[in-house]
Amino acid sequence: MSTLQLGPLALPIELVAFALAGGVGLAIGKRAGHSAGIDPEPVLLRMLLLGLVAARLAFVWQWSSLYLQAPWSVLDIRDGGLEAAAGFAVAVLYGMSRMKGQPPLRKPLMGATLATLAIWGTAELTLATWLGGSNEPLPQLSLPALDGNSVALTSFAGKPTVVNLWATWCPPCRREMPLLQQAQAAHPEINFVFVNQGETQDQVVRYLKGQGMTLRNVLIDATRSTGAAFNEAAMPTTLFFDTQGRLASSRIGALSEVTLTQRLDALQGPTTTRSTPLATP
Repeated sequence: MSTLQLGPLALPIELVAFALAGGVGLAIGKRAGHSAGIDPEPVLLRMLLLGLVAARLAFVWQWSSLYLQAPWSVLDIRDGGLEAAAGFAVAVLYGMSRMKGQPPLRKPLMGATLATLAIWGTAELTLATWLGGSNEPLPQLSLPALDGNSVALTSFAGKPTVVNLWATWCPPCRREMPLLQQAQAAHPEINFVFVNQGETQDQVVRYLKGQGMTLRNVLIDATRSTGAAFNEAAMPTTLFFDTQGRLASSRIGALSEVTLTQRLDALQGPTTTRSTPLATP
């Protein structure tokens, strides 16, 4: 499970871990500053802001050829594109510069930084072991396709496979669907499987026809058994499987062209040509 479910709200565990690390670091820094008779909160908040901006810009720089095609997408941080190492480096450098000018800030800033790094590092290691090392297989499920035939999910093993859990009523699902359609057309070497969650075949057919979309491998999962197999209730959820049919990574929320290209590159290995557009204009 890669999300924390709070009623109807599903939060990515990585985001929860980041917020927890930052919150604990801020609290420790404020407490240390209070003991020294100073208020480090403004500096700590600026460190956080600069770190987030730097993390975003570092990610954008790596994928600049794709972001240049849609410059405004740089501001859409919903795609989750961040380089944490770059963000931490900039935040620490800014904190060090403030320590030189105000020596009393040294203890609270160092305490906050070390606490944040320790918690975040532990969380990343735990998540890498827990999520990345699970290698869950494609579930032993057979689902009806739009033509009425039953399709076993395990039949897609042998090629890299992207399984998208979606619904017609889900706005982020609708937003990313044209991108996934382009990716399916641009990457015949990868299986793209669209597993609708909780709706009927008629609902799905009406939606696709209304949008003028033609997709292969559209399956109907009326009981949401695929999401249940991975303990994922959030939509959209996109699951990336390697050629052996083992889960390599997952993504909660709508994909952007950049984050989808990043995941596909990782799925196919180092021989993939990086930053290739998903579809030609």
